[in-house]
Amino acid sequence: MMNFDTLNLHESLLRAITDAGYTQATDVQQRAIPAALAGKDLMVSSSTGSGKTASFVLPALMKILAAREAWTEANLVADKNQAPRPARPANGPRVLVLAPTRELALQVAKAVADYGRHINTLRVATIVGGVPYGAQLKALRGPLDVLIATPGRLIDHMESGRANLANVEVLVLDEADRMLDMGFIDPIHHIAAATPQNRQTVMYSATFGGHVGRLAQELLNKPERIEVSSQTEAHADIEQRLHWADDFDHKNALLDSILTTKDMEQALVFTSTQRDADWLADRLADLGHHVASLHGGHPQGRRTRVLQGLRNKQLKILVATDVAARGIDVPSISHVINFGLPMKEEDYVHRIGRTGRAGRSGLAVTLAERRDTGMVQRIMRFTTQRIPATTIEGLEPKRPEPKAAPRPFNKPFNKHGGGGNSGFAAGPGAGFGGGGHNAGGFGGSAGGGFGGGFGGNAARPAGQRPFARPGAPAGKSFKPAGKTFAKGGPRPAR
Repeated sequence: MMNFDTLNLHESLLRAITDAGYTQATDVQQRAIPAALAGKDLMVSSSTGSGKTASFVLPALMKILAAREAWTEANLVADKNQAPRPARPANGPRVLVLAPTRELALQVAKAVADYGRHINTLRVATIVGGVPYGAQLKALRGPLDVLIATPGRLIDHMESGRANLANVEVLVLDEADRMLDMGFIDPIHHIAAATPQNRQTVMYSATFGGHVGRLAQELLNKPERIEVSSQTEAHADIEQRLHWADDFDHKNALLDSILTTKDMEQALVFTSTQRDADWLADRLADLGHHVASLHGGHPQGRRTRVLQGLRNKQLKILVATDVAARGIDVPSISHVINFGLPMKEEDYVHRIGRTGRAGRSGLAVTLAERRDTGMVQRIMRFTTQRIPATTIEGLEPKRPEPKAAPRPFNKPFNKHGGGGNSGFAAGPGAGFGGGGHNAGGFGGSAGGGFGGGFGGNAARPAGQRPFARPGAPAGKSFKPAGKTFAKGGPRPAR
Protein backbone atom coordinates (compact mmCIF):
# COMPACT_ATOMS: atom_id res chain seq x y z
CA MET A 1 0.00 0.00 0.00
CA MET A 2 1.08 3.57 -0.73
CA ASN A 3 0.61 6.52 1.61
CA PHE A 4 -1.26 9.54 0.28
CA ASP A 5 1.64 11.82 1.13
CA THR A 6 3.68 10.16 -1.64
CA LEU A 7 1.14 11.13 -4.36
CA ASN A 8 2.20 14.81 -4.63
CA LEU A 9 -1.11 16.12 -3.35
CA HIS A 10 -1.60 19.62 -1.95
CA GLU A 11 -1.27 20.07 1.80
CA SER A 12 -4.92 21.08 2.15
CA LEU A 13 -6.03 17.83 0.50
CA LEU A 14 -3.74 15.74 2.70
CA ARG A 15 -5.28 17.39 5.77
CA ALA A 16 -8.77 16.54 4.53
CA ILE A 17 -7.75 12.95 3.83
CA THR A 18 -6.39 12.66 7.35
CA ASP A 19 -9.60 14.18 8.73
CA ALA A 20 -11.54 11.47 6.90
CA GLY A 21 -9.44 8.80 8.62
CA TYR A 22 -7.49 7.58 5.59
CA THR A 23 -3.74 7.08 5.45
CA GLN A 24 -3.14 4.63 2.61
CA ALA A 25 -4.32 4.89 -0.98
CA THR A 26 -6.21 2.02 -2.60
CA ASP A 27 -5.02 0.33 -5.78
CA VAL A 28 -7.16 2.46 -8.09
CA GLN A 29 -6.07 5.65 -6.28
CA GLN A 30 -2.39 4.70 -6.54
CA ARG A 31 -2.69 4.21 -10.30
CA ALA A 32 -5.27 6.81 -11.35
CA ILE A 33 -4.18 9.83 -9.29
CA PRO A 34 -0.62 10.17 -10.69
CA ALA A 35 -1.88 9.63 -14.25
CA ALA A 36 -4.62 12.21 -13.81
CA LEU A 37 -2.19 14.70 -12.26
CA ALA A 38 -0.02 14.25 -15.35
CA GLY A 39 -2.98 15.44 -17.44
CA LYS A 40 -3.70 12.14 -19.16
CA ASP A 41 -7.12 11.03 -20.33
CA LEU A 42 -8.12 7.86 -18.46
CA MET A 43 -10.29 4.80 -18.97
CA VAL A 44 -10.73 3.26 -15.51
CA SER A 45 -12.44 0.07 -14.43
CA SER A 46 -12.70 -0.46 -10.69
CA SER A 47 -15.08 -2.44 -8.51
CA THR A 48 -17.62 -0.99 -6.09
CA GLY A 49 -16.10 0.20 -2.81
CA SER A 50 -12.55 0.46 -4.21
CA GLY A 51 -12.19 4.20 -3.60
CA LYS A 52 -12.75 5.26 -7.20
CA THR A 53 -14.55 8.50 -6.30
CA ALA A 54 -11.50 9.87 -4.50
CA SER A 55 -9.33 8.78 -7.43
CA PHE A 56 -10.93 11.43 -9.65
CA VAL A 57 -12.04 13.98 -7.04
CA LEU A 58 -8.54 14.53 -5.63
CA PRO A 59 -6.86 15.23 -9.01
CA ALA A 60 -9.78 17.49 -9.95
CA LEU A 61 -9.29 19.52 -6.77
CA MET A 62 -5.56 19.69 -7.55
CA LYS A 63 -6.44 21.22 -10.92
CA ILE A 64 -8.55 23.85 -9.16
CA LEU A 65 -5.80 24.66 -6.67
CA ALA A 66 -3.22 24.96 -9.44
CA ALA A 67 -5.46 27.35 -11.37
CA ARG A 68 -5.99 29.49 -8.27
CA GLU A 69 -2.27 29.65 -7.57
CA ALA A 70 -1.58 30.61 -11.18
CA TRP A 71 -4.18 33.40 -11.05
CA THR A 72 -2.76 34.70 -7.76
CA GLU A 73 0.75 34.68 -9.22
CA ALA A 74 -0.47 36.54 -12.30
CA ASN A 75 -2.01 39.19 -10.06
CA LEU A 76 1.23 39.61 -8.15
CA VAL A 77 3.19 39.99 -11.38
CA ALA A 78 0.67 42.51 -12.70
CA ASP A 79 0.85 44.55 -9.51
CA LYS A 80 4.63 44.49 -9.54
CA ASN A 81 4.74 45.69 -13.12
CA GLN A 82 1.86 48.14 -12.56
CA ALA A 83 -0.04 46.34 -15.32
CA PRO A 84 -3.78 45.56 -15.48
CA ARG A 85 -4.82 42.58 -13.40
CA PRO A 86 -6.00 39.46 -15.24
CA ALA A 87 -9.74 39.01 -15.66
CA ARG A 88 -11.65 37.24 -12.94
CA PRO A 89 -12.53 33.56 -13.54
CA ALA A 90 -15.29 33.18 -16.10
CA ASN A 91 -18.71 31.80 -15.31
CA GLY A 92 -19.29 28.08 -15.45
CA PRO A 93 -17.44 25.13 -13.95
CA ARG A 94 -13.77 24.28 -14.22
CA VAL A 95 -14.53 20.60 -13.46
CA LEU A 96 -17.66 18.81 -14.69
CA VAL A 97 -18.68 15.40 -13.32
CA LEU A 98 -21.52 13.50 -14.99
CA ALA A 99 -23.24 10.74 -13.01
CA PRO A 100 -26.16 8.48 -13.97
CA THR A 101 -28.38 8.98 -10.91
CA ARG A 102 -29.22 11.62 -8.33
CA GLU A 103 -27.93 9.46 -5.47
CA LEU A 104 -24.54 8.93 -7.11
CA ALA A 105 -24.29 12.64 -7.98
CA LEU A 106 -24.96 13.54 -4.34
CA GLN A 107 -22.38 10.99 -3.21
CA VAL A 108 -19.77 12.61 -5.47
CA ALA A 109 -20.77 16.05 -4.19
CA LYS A 110 -20.24 14.88 -0.62
CA ALA A 111 -16.78 13.56 -1.53
CA VAL A 112 -15.88 16.92 -3.10
CA ALA A 113 -17.04 18.72 0.03
CA ASP A 114 -15.14 16.34 2.31
CA TYR A 115 -11.84 16.43 0.41
CA GLY A 116 -12.15 20.15 -0.33
CA ARG A 117 -13.05 21.21 3.21
CA HIS A 118 -9.76 23.09 3.64
CA ILE A 119 -9.96 24.91 0.29
CA ASN A 120 -11.22 28.44 0.84
CA THR A 121 -14.45 29.40 -0.94
CA LEU A 122 -14.65 26.18 -2.94
CA ARG A 123 -17.63 26.65 -5.24
CA VAL A 124 -19.53 23.41 -5.87
CA ALA A 125 -22.98 22.89 -7.40
CA THR A 126 -25.09 19.77 -7.90
CA ILE A 127 -27.58 19.71 -10.77
CA VAL A 128 -29.99 16.76 -10.61
CA GLY A 129 -33.61 16.06 -11.43
CA GLY A 130 -36.39 15.93 -8.89
CA VAL A 131 -35.45 19.17 -7.11
CA PRO A 132 -36.55 22.80 -7.76
CA TYR A 133 -34.73 24.82 -10.41
CA GLY A 134 -34.32 28.00 -8.34
CA ALA A 135 -31.22 27.11 -6.32
CA GLN A 136 -29.66 25.43 -9.36
CA LEU A 137 -30.12 28.54 -11.51
CA LYS A 138 -28.54 30.69 -8.80
CA ALA A 139 -25.51 28.40 -8.58
CA LEU A 140 -25.02 28.47 -12.35
CA ARG A 141 -24.91 32.29 -12.57
CA GLY A 142 -21.37 32.76 -11.26
CA PRO A 143 -17.99 31.05 -11.45
CA LEU A 144 -17.93 27.42 -10.33
CA ASP A 145 -15.10 25.15 -9.36
CA VAL A 146 -16.96 21.84 -9.63
CA LEU A 147 -20.32 21.00 -11.18
CA ILE A 148 -21.77 17.54 -10.55
CA ALA A 149 -24.79 16.74 -12.71
CA THR A 150 -27.04 14.10 -14.16
CA PRO A 151 -27.16 14.41 -17.97
CA GLY A 152 -30.89 15.02 -18.30
CA ARG A 153 -31.14 17.99 -15.93
CA LEU A 154 -27.89 19.51 -17.23
CA ILE A 155 -29.28 19.40 -20.79
CA ASP A 156 -32.35 21.30 -19.52
CA HIS A 157 -30.13 24.10 -18.20
CA MET A 158 -28.00 24.12 -21.36
CA GLU A 159 -31.07 24.51 -23.58
CA SER A 160 -32.27 27.43 -21.45
CA GLY A 161 -28.85 29.09 -21.86
CA ARG A 162 -28.09 28.97 -18.12
CA ALA A 163 -25.25 26.41 -18.17
CA ASN A 164 -21.94 27.60 -19.58
CA LEU A 165 -19.47 24.75 -20.19
CA ALA A 166 -16.95 26.74 -22.27
CA ASN A 167 -14.38 26.79 -19.46
CA VAL A 168 -14.42 23.12 -18.45
CA GLU A 169 -10.90 21.80 -18.02
CA VAL A 170 -11.76 18.33 -16.68
CA LEU A 171 -14.71 16.19 -17.73
CA VAL A 172 -15.43 13.09 -15.61
CA LEU A 173 -17.90 10.41 -16.73
CA ASP A 174 -18.69 8.31 -13.66
CA GLU A 175 -20.28 4.91 -14.31
CA ALA A 176 -20.41 5.58 -18.04
CA ASP A 177 -21.82 2.12 -18.76
CA ARG A 178 -24.81 2.84 -16.55
CA MET A 179 -25.43 6.21 -18.23
CA LEU A 180 -25.47 4.54 -21.63
CA ASP A 181 -27.79 1.80 -20.37
CA MET A 182 -30.16 4.56 -19.25
CA GLY A 183 -30.22 6.10 -22.74
CA PHE A 184 -27.89 9.06 -22.14
CA ILE A 185 -25.64 8.49 -25.17
CA ASP A 186 -26.93 11.53 -27.11
CA PRO A 187 -26.97 13.86 -24.06
CA ILE A 188 -23.37 12.88 -23.27
CA HIS A 189 -22.28 13.72 -26.83
CA HIS A 190 -24.17 17.02 -26.65
CA ILE A 191 -22.61 17.94 -23.31
CA ALA A 192 -19.09 16.96 -24.38
CA ALA A 193 -19.44 19.03 -27.58
CA ALA A 194 -20.14 22.11 -25.44
CA THR A 195 -16.80 21.74 -23.60
CA PRO A 196 -13.35 22.70 -24.96
CA GLN A 197 -11.64 20.12 -27.17
CA ASN A 198 -8.42 20.41 -25.17
CA ARG A 199 -10.11 19.34 -21.92
CA GLN A 200 -8.91 16.35 -19.91
CA THR A 201 -11.48 13.52 -19.97
CA VAL A 202 -11.64 10.76 -17.35
CA MET A 203 -14.06 7.89 -17.86
CA TYR A 204 -15.05 5.26 -15.28
CA SER A 205 -16.97 2.16 -16.32
CA ALA A 206 -17.38 -1.47 -15.24
CA THR A 207 -16.61 -2.48 -18.82
CA PHE A 208 -15.27 -0.78 -21.93
CA GLY A 209 -16.67 -3.18 -24.46
CA GLY A 210 -19.25 -2.41 -27.14
CA HIS A 211 -20.93 1.01 -27.09
CA VAL A 212 -18.97 2.15 -24.01
CA GLY A 213 -15.68 1.49 -25.80
CA ARG A 214 -16.89 3.37 -28.87
CA LEU A 215 -17.86 6.34 -26.70
CA ALA A 216 -14.38 6.31 -25.14
CA GLN A 217 -12.77 6.35 -28.60
CA GLU A 218 -14.87 9.36 -29.57
CA LEU A 219 -14.35 11.44 -26.43
CA LEU A 220 -10.87 10.56 -25.13
CA ASN A 221 -7.45 11.47 -26.50
CA LYS A 222 -4.79 8.75 -26.24
CA PRO A 223 -6.20 7.48 -22.93
CA GLU A 224 -4.34 5.40 -20.40
CA ARG A 225 -6.22 2.22 -19.49
CA ILE A 226 -6.41 1.36 -15.78
CA GLU A 227 -8.16 -1.80 -14.64
CA VAL A 228 -8.29 -2.63 -10.94
CA SER A 229 -10.33 -5.15 -8.97
CA SER A 230 -12.37 -6.50 -11.84
CA GLN A 231 -15.69 -8.27 -11.39
CA THR A 232 -13.92 -11.64 -11.49
CA GLU A 233 -12.08 -11.03 -8.23
CA ALA A 234 -13.54 -12.55 -5.07
CA HIS A 235 -15.44 -10.35 -2.64
CA ALA A 236 -13.45 -11.40 0.40
CA ASP A 237 -15.78 -9.77 2.92
CA ILE A 238 -19.03 -10.96 1.32
CA GLU A 239 -20.46 -14.44 1.73
CA GLN A 240 -22.66 -15.42 -1.21
CA ARG A 241 -25.55 -17.88 -0.97
CA LEU A 242 -28.14 -19.23 -3.38
CA HIS A 243 -31.56 -20.48 -2.32
CA TRP A 244 -33.73 -22.33 -4.85
CA ALA A 245 -37.44 -21.69 -4.43
CA ASP A 246 -40.13 -24.08 -5.67
CA ASP A 247 -42.55 -21.24 -6.39
CA PHE A 248 -43.31 -17.65 -5.50
CA ASP A 249 -44.86 -18.45 -2.11
CA HIS A 250 -41.79 -20.49 -1.20
CA LYS A 251 -39.57 -17.56 -2.17
CA ASN A 252 -41.58 -15.23 0.06
CA ALA A 253 -41.20 -17.68 2.95
CA LEU A 254 -37.43 -17.82 2.41
CA LEU A 255 -37.22 -14.02 2.41
CA ASP A 256 -39.28 -13.75 5.60
CA SER A 257 -37.01 -16.25 7.35
CA ILE A 258 -33.82 -14.43 6.34
CA LEU A 259 -35.16 -11.05 7.44
CA THR A 260 -35.89 -12.32 10.94
CA THR A 261 -32.47 -13.85 11.69
CA LYS A 262 -30.56 -12.41 14.65
CA ASP A 263 -27.55 -11.37 12.57
CA MET A 264 -29.64 -9.23 10.20
CA GLU A 265 -28.73 -5.63 11.05
CA GLN A 266 -30.07 -3.92 7.92
CA ALA A 267 -31.05 -5.38 4.57
CA LEU A 268 -31.17 -4.09 1.02
CA VAL A 269 -33.67 -6.16 -0.98
CA PHE A 270 -33.53 -5.86 -4.77
CA THR A 271 -36.47 -6.24 -7.11
CA SER A 272 -36.60 -6.15 -10.90
CA THR A 273 -39.10 -3.31 -11.34
CA GLN A 274 -40.47 -0.25 -9.56
CA ARG A 275 -43.89 -1.84 -9.11
CA ASP A 276 -42.33 -4.92 -7.55
CA ALA A 277 -40.40 -2.73 -5.10
CA ASP A 278 -43.56 -0.95 -3.96
CA TRP A 279 -45.54 -4.17 -3.67
CA LEU A 280 -42.88 -5.99 -1.68
CA ALA A 281 -42.32 -3.03 0.67
CA ASP A 282 -46.06 -3.03 1.38
CA ARG A 283 -46.08 -6.76 2.13
CA LEU A 284 -43.12 -6.50 4.49
CA ALA A 285 -44.69 -3.51 6.26
CA ASP A 286 -47.84 -5.58 6.77
CA LEU A 287 -45.65 -8.13 8.55
CA GLY A 288 -44.35 -5.48 10.96
CA HIS A 289 -41.00 -4.53 9.40
CA HIS A 290 -39.70 -0.97 9.33
CA VAL A 291 -39.33 -0.82 5.55
CA ALA A 292 -39.49 1.57 2.60
CA SER A 293 -39.18 1.26 -1.16
CA LEU A 294 -36.81 3.32 -3.31
CA HIS A 295 -36.80 3.63 -7.09
CA GLY A 296 -36.42 6.15 -9.89
CA GLY A 297 -40.09 7.10 -9.81
CA HIS A 298 -39.74 8.80 -6.41
CA PRO A 299 -39.01 12.54 -6.04
CA GLN A 300 -35.66 13.62 -4.67
CA GLY A 301 -37.06 14.84 -1.35
CA ARG A 302 -38.52 11.47 -0.54
CA ARG A 303 -35.35 9.69 -1.63
CA THR A 304 -33.30 11.88 0.69
CA ARG A 305 -35.55 11.20 3.67
CA VAL A 306 -35.67 7.46 3.03
CA LEU A 307 -31.87 7.22 2.80
CA GLN A 308 -31.50 9.34 5.94
CA GLY A 309 -33.84 6.93 7.71
CA LEU A 310 -31.67 4.05 6.56
CA ARG A 311 -28.47 5.71 7.77
CA ASN A 312 -30.10 6.57 11.11
CA LYS A 313 -31.30 2.96 11.41
CA GLN A 314 -34.91 4.08 11.70
CA LEU A 315 -35.45 1.88 8.68
CA LYS A 316 -34.28 -1.71 8.83
CA ILE A 317 -35.13 -2.81 5.30
CA LEU A 318 -34.87 -0.97 2.00
CA VAL A 319 -36.53 -2.49 -1.07
CA ALA A 320 -34.98 -0.98 -4.19
CA THR A 321 -34.33 -1.25 -7.89
CA ASP A 322 -30.85 -1.27 -9.41
CA VAL A 323 -30.86 2.37 -10.53
CA ALA A 324 -32.14 3.71 -7.21
CA ALA A 325 -29.60 1.75 -5.16
CA ARG A 326 -26.62 2.88 -7.22
CA GLY A 327 -24.14 4.74 -5.02
CA ILE A 328 -25.73 3.87 -1.67
CA ASP A 329 -22.98 3.63 0.94
CA VAL A 330 -24.41 2.55 4.31
CA PRO A 331 -21.86 0.42 6.23
CA SER A 332 -24.52 -1.12 8.47
CA ILE A 333 -26.17 -2.97 5.57
CA SER A 334 -25.44 -6.55 6.60
CA HIS A 335 -27.58 -8.34 3.98
CA VAL A 336 -28.17 -7.86 0.28
CA ILE A 337 -31.02 -10.03 -0.98
CA ASN A 338 -31.78 -10.56 -4.65
CA PHE A 339 -35.53 -11.13 -4.56
CA GLY A 340 -35.74 -10.31 -8.25
CA LEU A 341 -32.66 -11.17 -10.27
CA PRO A 342 -30.82 -8.40 -12.16
CA MET A 343 -31.29 -7.84 -15.87
CA LYS A 344 -27.54 -7.83 -16.50
CA GLU A 345 -24.81 -9.95 -14.98
CA GLU A 346 -22.65 -6.96 -13.99
CA ASP A 347 -25.55 -5.52 -12.00
CA TYR A 348 -25.18 -8.47 -9.63
CA VAL A 349 -21.67 -7.25 -8.76
CA HIS A 350 -22.91 -3.73 -8.08
CA ARG A 351 -25.76 -5.09 -5.94
CA ILE A 352 -23.72 -7.26 -3.63
CA GLY A 353 -21.13 -4.49 -3.27
CA ARG A 354 -23.64 -2.59 -1.11
CA THR A 355 -22.72 -4.88 1.81
CA GLY A 356 -19.35 -5.84 3.27
CA ARG A 357 -18.25 -2.20 3.35
CA ALA A 358 -15.93 -0.27 5.67
CA GLY A 359 -14.16 -3.44 6.80
CA ARG A 360 -17.35 -5.27 7.79
CA SER A 361 -18.50 -8.65 6.59
CA GLY A 362 -21.70 -9.03 4.60
CA LEU A 363 -24.08 -11.65 3.25
CA ALA A 364 -25.44 -11.65 -0.31
CA VAL A 365 -28.40 -13.98 -0.83
CA THR A 366 -30.03 -14.80 -4.16
CA LEU A 367 -33.56 -16.25 -4.17
CA ALA A 368 -34.12 -17.99 -7.49
CA GLU A 369 -36.92 -19.95 -9.12
CA ARG A 370 -36.39 -22.36 -11.99
CA ARG A 371 -37.07 -19.72 -14.59
CA ASP A 372 -34.02 -17.85 -13.20
CA THR A 373 -31.62 -20.71 -13.95
CA GLY A 374 -30.16 -19.07 -17.04
CA MET A 375 -29.37 -15.80 -15.28
CA VAL A 376 -27.91 -17.57 -12.26
CA GLN A 377 -25.53 -19.44 -14.56
CA ARG A 378 -24.61 -16.28 -16.45
CA ILE A 379 -23.83 -14.47 -13.19
CA MET A 380 -21.51 -17.26 -12.06
CA ARG A 381 -19.74 -17.31 -15.42
CA PHE A 382 -19.40 -13.53 -15.43
CA THR A 383 -17.91 -13.42 -11.93
CA THR A 384 -16.03 -16.72 -12.38
CA GLN A 385 -17.34 -17.67 -8.95
CA ARG A 386 -19.74 -20.46 -8.05
CA ILE A 387 -22.52 -19.35 -5.68
CA PRO A 388 -23.13 -22.25 -3.28
CA ALA A 389 -26.72 -23.45 -3.01
CA THR A 390 -27.91 -23.66 0.60
CA THR A 391 -31.14 -24.43 2.40
CA ILE A 392 -33.03 -23.23 5.48
CA GLU A 393 -34.25 -25.87 7.90
CA GLY A 394 -37.96 -26.39 7.43
CA LEU A 395 -37.96 -24.52 4.10
CA GLU A 396 -36.02 -26.98 1.97
CA PRO A 397 -37.12 -27.05 -1.69
CA LYS A 398 -39.21 -30.07 -2.64
CA ARG A 399 -37.93 -30.07 -6.21
CA PRO A 400 -34.32 -31.00 -7.08
CA GLU A 401 -31.80 -28.28 -7.84
CA PRO A 402 -31.97 -27.34 -11.55
CA LYS A 403 -28.99 -28.27 -13.64
CA ALA A 404 -27.42 -26.40 -16.53
CA ALA A 405 -24.97 -27.42 -19.20
CA PRO A 406 -21.47 -27.39 -17.64
CA ARG A 407 -19.07 -24.64 -18.63
CA PRO A 408 -15.74 -23.78 -17.00
CA PHE A 409 -15.95 -20.82 -14.63
CA ASN A 410 -12.43 -19.57 -15.31
CA LYS A 411 -13.22 -18.31 -18.82
CA PRO A 412 -15.29 -15.31 -19.94
CA PHE A 413 -18.81 -16.23 -20.91
CA ASN A 414 -20.22 -14.97 -24.19
CA LYS A 415 -23.82 -14.24 -23.33
CA HIS A 416 -24.73 -14.21 -27.00
CA GLY A 417 -23.23 -17.61 -27.63
CA GLY A 418 -25.69 -19.89 -25.93
CA GLY A 419 -24.75 -22.17 -23.07
CA GLY A 420 -27.02 -23.92 -20.59
CA ASN A 421 -30.53 -22.54 -20.32
CA SER A 422 -29.59 -19.08 -21.57
CA GLY A 423 -33.16 -18.50 -22.67
CA PHE A 424 -34.59 -18.36 -19.16
CA ALA A 425 -36.12 -15.05 -18.05
CA ALA A 426 -33.77 -12.67 -16.29
CA GLY A 427 -35.97 -12.46 -13.26
CA PRO A 428 -39.55 -12.50 -12.03
CA GLY A 429 -41.62 -9.58 -13.14
CA ALA A 430 -39.04 -8.55 -15.72
CA GLY A 431 -41.73 -7.56 -18.17
CA PHE A 432 -43.48 -5.16 -15.85
CA GLY A 433 -42.57 -1.52 -15.53
CA GLY A 434 -44.27 1.75 -14.77
CA GLY A 435 -44.18 4.12 -11.89
CA GLY A 436 -44.71 3.26 -8.29
CA HIS A 437 -46.87 4.58 -5.51
CA ASN A 438 -45.94 5.91 -2.08
CA ALA A 439 -45.27 9.32 -3.60
CA GLY A 440 -45.65 11.22 -0.38
CA GLY A 441 -42.48 10.46 1.52
CA PHE A 442 -41.61 10.67 5.16
CA GLY A 443 -43.34 13.55 6.91
CA GLY A 444 -42.12 15.58 9.82
CA SER A 445 -40.68 13.63 12.70
CA ALA A 446 -42.62 13.31 15.91
CA GLY A 447 -40.96 12.23 19.13
CA GLY A 448 -37.75 11.39 17.34
CA GLY A 449 -39.38 8.84 15.01
CA PHE A 450 -40.97 9.12 11.60
CA GLY A 451 -44.30 10.92 11.77
CA GLY A 452 -46.54 11.62 8.82
CA GLY A 453 -45.26 8.52 7.08
CA PHE A 454 -45.78 7.71 3.44
CA GLY A 455 -48.57 9.72 1.91
CA GLY A 456 -50.04 10.27 -1.51
CA ASN A 457 -50.50 6.59 -2.25
CA ALA A 458 -51.92 6.07 -5.69
CA ALA A 459 -54.01 3.00 -6.41
CA ARG A 460 -52.08 0.40 -8.32
CA PRO A 461 -53.45 -0.53 -11.74
CA ALA A 462 -55.33 -3.76 -12.01
CA GLY A 463 -54.05 -6.61 -14.10
CA GLN A 464 -51.85 -9.63 -13.78
CA ARG A 465 -49.00 -9.37 -11.30
CA PRO A 466 -46.52 -12.13 -10.69
CA PHE A 467 -45.97 -10.92 -7.13
CA ALA A 468 -49.63 -10.76 -6.09
CA ARG A 469 -51.53 -13.69 -4.67
CA PRO A 470 -55.19 -14.43 -5.35
CA GLY A 471 -57.57 -12.80 -2.90
CA ALA A 472 -54.98 -10.49 -1.38
CA PRO A 473 -56.61 -8.19 1.22
CA ALA A 474 -56.83 -4.46 0.81
CA GLY A 475 -53.88 -2.42 2.04
CA LYS A 476 -53.77 -1.48 5.69
CA SER A 477 -51.73 0.66 8.02
CA PHE A 478 -48.89 -0.60 10.11
CA LYS A 479 -48.07 1.84 12.91
CA PRO A 480 -45.13 0.96 15.13
CA ALA A 481 -44.21 3.41 17.86
CA GLY A 482 -43.14 6.70 16.36
CA LYS A 483 -43.54 5.53 12.73
CA THR A 484 -46.45 5.55 10.36
CA PHE A 485 -46.48 3.69 7.08
CA ALA A 486 -49.70 4.57 5.31
CA LYS A 487 -51.02 1.91 3.02
CA GLY A 488 -53.37 2.52 0.15
CA GLY A 489 -55.46 0.58 -2.33
CA PRO A 490 -55.86 -3.14 -2.90
CA ARG A 491 -53.06 -5.13 -4.45
CA PRO A 492 -53.69 -6.11 -8.07
CA ALA A 493 -55.19 -9.53 -8.67
CA ARG A 494 -52.96 -12.20 -10.04
